[in-house]
Amino acid sequence: MRLVLASASPRRLELLAQLGVRPDEILPADLDETPLKEETPRLLAQRLATEKCRAVHGLRPDAYVLAADTVVAVGRRLLGKAAHEAEARRFLQLLSGRAHRVLTGVAVAAPGGRSASRLSETRLQFKRLTEAEIESYVASGDWRGKAGGYGIQSRAGAFVRGLNGSYTGVVGLPLYETMNLLTGLGWRAEAPA
Repeated sequence: MRLVLASASPRRLELLAQLGVRPDEILPADLDETPLKEETPRLLAQRLATEKCRAVHGLRPDAYVLAADTVVAVGRRLLGKAAHEAEARRFLQLLSGRAHRVLTGVAVAAPGGRSASRLSETRLQFKRLTEAEIESYVASGDWRGKAGGYGIQSRAGAFVRGLNGSYTGVVGLPLYETMNLLTGLGWRAEAPA
């Protein structure tokens, strides 16, 4: 019942730990995450999760492999991980006072090759942000490494006026969907010794 997490995200590890799940190995997939021409945010999140899962399962075919990918979208516009402060600032200005979607694709492969995937879609509404709030958030560095340039689990949680969907999906791993996929393919957490 070995479980391999195909991600180096500390947030995904923390979410799994909330359920008492500790992967046996962390083996991030190294993929080009550039969207394909005309690819929608939904399809991108699903494709990347599935491709990451396949890539790592090819290296660990006798294990359960769990992969995920999170995409933030305003309409069809994708907001990836901000590369620098100016981009993080632009992302927050775009999200200010608007609704957006966070899409997290999750894929699981089992020993023997069976696999399944799901998509978690959450709609969020940000309050109108002041320039001072944006500058303070950017200066905090909390935007680094996070899709859309923000992390709901920390300071940016105060920006969210409303949320419809999975909070853990916004953080990076929808736990309900993840556990359903794992158990549906036969994975069982080992009882503590």
